[in-house]
Amino acid sequence: MLKKSLALLQLEAAETGTNSLKRSLNGISLIAIGIGVIIGAGLFSLTGIAAANNAGPAVTLSFIVAAVGCAFSALCYAEFAALVPVSGSAYTYSYATMGELFAWIIGWDLVLEYSVGAATVAISWSQYLVKFLGKYGLHIPAQLVMSPFESAKLADGSTVSGYVNVPAMLIVLAITAIVTRGTKGSAWFNALVVALKVAVVLVFIALGWQYIDPANYQPYIPANTGEFGEFGLSGILRGAGVIFFVFIGFDIVATMAQETKNPQRNMPIGILGSLAVCTVLFVLFGHVLTGLANYTEFKNSAAPVAIAIEKTPYAWLSSAVILAILIGYTSVILVDLLGQSRVFFSMSKDGLLPPIFSKLHPKFNTPLQSSLLLGLFIALFAGFVPIAVVGEMTSIGTLLAFVMVCLGVLIMRRTNPDAPRPFRTPWVPVVPILGIVVCVVMMASLPWETWLRLIVWLALGMAIYFGYGKKHSKLRLAQVAEQKAETPA
Repeated sequence: MLKKSLALLQLEAAETGTNSLKRSLNGISLIAIGIGVIIGAGLFSLTGIAAANNAGPAVTLSFIVAAVGCAFSALCYAEFAALVPVSGSAYTYSYATMGELFAWIIGWDLVLEYSVGAATVAISWSQYLVKFLGKYGLHIPAQLVMSPFESAKLADGSTVSGYVNVPAMLIVLAITAIVTRGTKGSAWFNALVVALKVAVVLVFIALGWQYIDPANYQPYIPANTGEFGEFGLSGILRGAGVIFFVFIGFDIVATMAQETKNPQRNMPIGILGSLAVCTVLFVLFGHVLTGLANYTEFKNSAAPVAIAIEKTPYAWLSSAVILAILIGYTSVILVDLLGQSRVFFSMSKDGLLPPIFSKLHPKFNTPLQSSLLLGLFIALFAGFVPIAVVGEMTSIGTLLAFVMVCLGVLIMRRTNPDAPRPFRTPWVPVVPILGIVVCVVMMASLPWETWLRLIVWLALGMAIYFGYGKKHSKLRLAQVAEQKAETPA
């Protein structure tokens, strides 16, 4: 199995010059980036869905289970990010421990998470923008907020078909423009966005706490219906698998390693810090949400927070929450675009993708052409494809990456036991094994359709790898050249 040596990865991490990413991020910036994608609109929708369909008021326990699984994985990510501060996250770590083929699978898996996820978020952002503007009497023509494959019934009873989802395209292009100027500007913008939406979450918790009805917590763990995942203990597990999506973010922090000052110190701070802050906020948020309204009221609702707010005298909070969702989506798109371009950067530098994805701008030291191409592609996808086709991004791909990282720590401890580790995952092998077990259990609790989507996507990726990546792999070409040099004439 063709692997990258630890020495080669550390050499890449030490690269400087025109073709190296600029180090401009500190620990606080990384925490803000992690929070920026973790606290997204998923918190405002998936919490209610998991409560209504799976866990009831015990959705707070689902958050804790998901957080524990994340914590085990985060500790493993932190060790790798400090040991090998190179862009690429789980892709890079898999290359060093399990070989090129597994690295490609994980890299391609991350592409699905970031790119299709960004398009999905952009389409939803457009829908929420229409609702927000409508509250103030501002209306965008329906044809300009839908794809050509969608239609809508107007107030006068007529039906119109969409042309293109203009707001979805514009938000992707706007965020792409920010991303192309480098992580320093992106981090500043993201920090401002994070501050605003965290403030709204705190306001919801503080104001809603006064109107909690203890009766809504009875029973705290509803009896299982006889179906796996519908309440009871299995419902808590299924709920954890569903809401796991909202925790995705600290893994994206790991893709920023090559743009971080003193990564050996700051990467663990960013990864573990963002996870800790968000876990506390999520548990409090879920507690207040299910305390204000009975969990059954959230059935088939994509806006459970609006239902909960109706139980309080603060009607103005509804607009604030929609604004927070818009802000949340914006930062999620930003971090998705950042993470995706950095994974592409690493894969391209290894020869598995065309060189254009690793070419850096001489002034900004960012993969400008790659970011523009990806941004344009995602914008077109968001503008012309309906959200039903794009599909809801699921947690299974990320869970798979987490399993690989936990397994990678076990392998690296055996193959490179004496390598200097600025941050060490505690209690090895217990922590990595528990991380693998928790993630696999959550994967197993997800519906079969989720597995099917993952298999189809990975099959497409394998076709690209064997058609292009394997033939252009720099590590493989170097190995072939070395063998030829050693062969007697």
